[in-house]
Amino acid sequence: MTTTASPTSTTAPAAVAPAAPTADAAVVLRPVPSGEARITGGFWHERQDANRRQAIRTGYEKLETAGNLQNLRIAAGTAAGEVRGPIFMDSDVYKWLEAAAWEYGREPDEEVLGWIREISDVVAAAQAEDGYLDSVQQVRGNGARYVDLPWSHEHYCAGHLFQAAVAIRRATGETRLLDVAVKLADHLVATFGPGRTEEVDGHPVVEMGLVELYRETGDRAYLDLAQWFVDARGHGIIERHGKEPTYFSDRVPVREATTVEGHSVRAVYLTAGAADVAAETGDAELLAALTRQWEGMTSTKTYVTGGIGARWDFEQFGDHYELGPDRAYAESCAAIGSVQWSWRMLLATGETRYADLVERTLYNAFLPGVSLAGTEYFYVNPLQLRDGAHPDEERSPAHGRRPWFDCACCPPNIMRTLSSLDAYVATTSADGVQLHQFATGSVHADLPGGPVELVVSTDYPWDGTVRVEVREPGQGEWELALRVPGWAGGATAVVAGEQVAVTAGQYLRARRTWAAGDVVELVLPMGVRVLEADPRVDAVRGAVVVERGPLVYCVEQPDLPAGLTADDVRVRVAELRGARAEHRPDLLGGVSVLRLPVHRAVGAAAGPLYRPAGDEAPEQAQEEVVEVPAVPYYAWANREVGSMRVWLPRA
Repeated sequence: MTTTASPTSTTAPAAVAPAAPTADAAVVLRPVPSGEARITGGFWHERQDANRRQAIRTGYEKLETAGNLQNLRIAAGTAAGEVRGPIFMDSDVYKWLEAAAWEYGREPDEEVLGWIREISDVVAAAQAEDGYLDSVQQVRGNGARYVDLPWSHEHYCAGHLFQAAVAIRRATGETRLLDVAVKLADHLVATFGPGRTEEVDGHPVVEMGLVELYRETGDRAYLDLAQWFVDARGHGIIERHGKEPTYFSDRVPVREATTVEGHSVRAVYLTAGAADVAAETGDAELLAALTRQWEGMTSTKTYVTGGIGARWDFEQFGDHYELGPDRAYAESCAAIGSVQWSWRMLLATGETRYADLVERTLYNAFLPGVSLAGTEYFYVNPLQLRDGAHPDEERSPAHGRRPWFDCACCPPNIMRTLSSLDAYVATTSADGVQLHQFATGSVHADLPGGPVELVVSTDYPWDGTVRVEVREPGQGEWELALRVPGWAGGATAVVAGEQVAVTAGQYLRARRTWAAGDVVELVLPMGVRVLEADPRVDAVRGAVVVERGPLVYCVEQPDLPAGLTADDVRVRVAELRGARAEHRPDLLGGVSVLRLPVHRAVGAAAGPLYRPAGDEAPEQAQEEVVEVPAVPYYAWANREVGSMRVWLPRA
């Protein structure tokens, strides 16, 4: 099997990105590596800065106090005692390592590098001689291996280890953890697959990890095993263990499925890994199946925020159009998995709709999962919280964001996504450079005509103007493409002083021989938009959502006058369309609020809970109209936890 460089190697690779297709991969677009695409200011830079200064450091401390690192030491024999936490405790260590690696790649920090080296040594010490590694199973399971793969998460932990090891190699050049990953991957190749142990893990992610390890090492056996894991699902393997297959995305083969189902994180991690396999094998049939599933998810199973997962029961997708706002699960990890899948579909096809969903999900389903300070987290992201909601179990949003969880999958997952966000900004192709997400920063790309440098300036998402200056033009003609979001009807653009036509939901494509100082300016309309759902989404029939730019808005208790809760708010669509936007630098780290006219009943006696259809409410009340601020949904619950709603019932 593959051997790697020594742990002291510091030769950084070219592809510094979480997903880096090989030169032979069947993709239309290729990521501009983080380091070459840099977010240097504005909205996302502020979030990355909080992640760097606060979250990475507190995460390191939490891995110690929660027992994750101690579990590995016990498995290594360097500490004594009982392991703590769920079976997948090791995965939190690996996600944190990946976050620290990408953060080091953004800006070297010797303290962070020291932590990476320290924890890599702890992990390496716990590994068995034959490559097996899972600290909780090694200790709590008394050495038993793979006896309950539907629940044990042994491959799941391995997949996150592979991703962390590749990130460290790409961001720092060091290979200590990559050596561990290769040894474990070789063990999996020798143990699983056709003619060997024909089993699959209940929680996908090993597929993505194996493909990325193949991309880093060139060992085809890792890609082949990932492909086998993808194709083995849906053939009764998990059901033979007496488990219900839907939950594990194991009811229908991946190539035959028309939508996603079951546990939402499992489902989208599987499809993301399958997209990697399709890209590296040139499998058009598999890509077509994933396209059908993505379309099925976005047309019937996705919240207006981009969140996925409608059921608290087993963290699952619901049925078609089952998208209740107050019991929305919309797990933070599921939003991250959705971004990973859509990004891979974008690379494979170059289609704008995938980048559109990445944007919607990042702003409105991923970002609500972390506080403005960067150190408290939501596991669950509902679109409504009722007045007086009781905070029962740990995940309940009525608690507010929490610093950690017993099942702490979300916090380090959020950390690694913010640390690697630069890599989702831009791509290159044979035609030129494409900008998919808008943030102040710079992009360096090597094109056939030579190196190109772009500088992006924007106050997005508060302002719709995106200015791109060509600092280094390269040689000959090439195309600069900017995504025009699907919501941006009426957008305008100027290319090197000339007005050009643009279409929402497509790319602005400007092909020319560029000169240093040429500017492309895209102006996106930032008026208020009012949306309603398909009437089959029963839970929000008769209600509307207010959006501006890429942001979904909500009303929450701190902004409401005395005697009014979010439960009581009613609106009229015609009045909402004229709502004023006001930027408030003093509020919630600086946000644009919308001044919404809302209706409430005055002087009404409480009526019966149920009454004959058609009867008027007793003592029909007069309506009072008051103006209240609506804030971006991502920012709710950063002042206090009170009533909140995204879907506003019509008056």
